[in-house]
Amino acid sequence: MQSKRHGRYDRFIAAARASPPLRTGIVHPCSAEVISSVVGLSTAGILDPVLIGPPQKITDAAKAAGVSLEGLQIKFVEHSHAAADLGAELAASGSIDALMKGSLHTDELLQAVVASHRLRTERRMSHVYVMNITAYRKLLVVTDAAINIRPDLEQKRDICQNAVDFLHALGVRQPKVAVLAAVETVNSEMPATIDAACLTVMASRGQIRGAVIDGPLALDNAISVEAARIKEIRSTVAGHADILLVPDLEAGNMLAKQLVYLAGADAAGLVLGAKVPIILTSRADRPSSRVASAAIAKYIVNSKRLLGRSGSAGWT
Repeated sequence: MQSKRHGRYDRFIAAARASPPLRTGIVHPCSAEVISSVVGLSTAGILDPVLIGPPQKITDAAKAAGVSLEGLQIKFVEHSHAAADLGAELAASGSIDALMKGSLHTDELLQAVVASHRLRTERRMSHVYVMNITAYRKLLVVTDAAINIRPDLEQKRDICQNAVDFLHALGVRQPKVAVLAAVETVNSEMPATIDAACLTVMASRGQIRGAVIDGPLALDNAISVEAARIKEIRSTVAGHADILLVPDLEAGNMLAKQLVYLAGADAAGLVLGAKVPIILTSRADRPSSRVASAAIAKYIVNSKRLLGRSGSAGWT
C-alpha cells in the first residue's frame, strides 16, 4: 500500500495508519477500480468508508473487483446526482469528515458541494496535485489542474492561498510559490506574466499570506537552480519551488500528466476550499496515488483538529 519508488508519501501513510480511520463518503462507487481501492483503504485502516450510490451497481462493481462489501456501510440512492447531494449533506452535518469521488463526473460532485452553504467557505475551491517526482528533491504541488478553467487574478489569489494553507498543514512553514508563465519577464501581450507579477506584489502587501511568492517564472527556472543561475534570476523561489501555480487548467493538466506519464511521477489529488477535503481520483491513477490521496486527506483533517484544539485557524 505504500509508494515504494520514492518514499515521500510514506510519513503521511504511516500517520494515517496510526490514527483512527477517516470517516469518508465515497460518492457513487460504481466501478471495480473504485470499489477495489476503497476496500483496500478500509482494510489498511486509512478510511472508514460510507458507500453512497445505487445498490445494484455497487454490488456488481464489488463482484467485478472480486471483493467483499461485508462490514461496509452503504447509503442507497438511485443515481449519481442523488449520491452527490447526499454526500454533501452528510459532510455538512458532520456525519463524515471527507468526500471521495467515485464513478461520476467531477462537476457533478462539486456542484453539490457548492450548493451547500454549510460546506462553502469564503474561498474559491481549487485542486492540488501533490507530485512525487524522482528527479525533484521534494514533493511538488501543481495547482490548479482540474477545476478552474481560466481563473482571473482574484481566483488565482484563492487558488494560491488554498495551496499555501494546505502545505502549512503538511508541515511546510513558508512554502515557495512559483507563479508560472512561458517566460520570466513581464510582457503586456502575455496575460499570465501580468497576473504573476500582480500576485507577487499582492503577497508583499499581505493579500496572500504565509508564503514566499515570485513570478513570472518559467518552469525551468522555477525548479532548476542551474537554469536560474544561467539566466541570472535572483530569487529565493527560483530553483526551490514547493508550489507551481499554473496560468490555467489546460497548462496545469498537461504539466501534471507529463510528469506522471513521462517522468514516472505519482500524483495525489485533492480539492481544497470547502469545509472538508475532497479526494479526487482518476480511473487511470496508480494504486500508490490513490493511497497517498486518502492518506494526505486524513493528515490534513487531523492537522485541522489539532489547530482547532490549540485555538488557531483551520487549514482552509
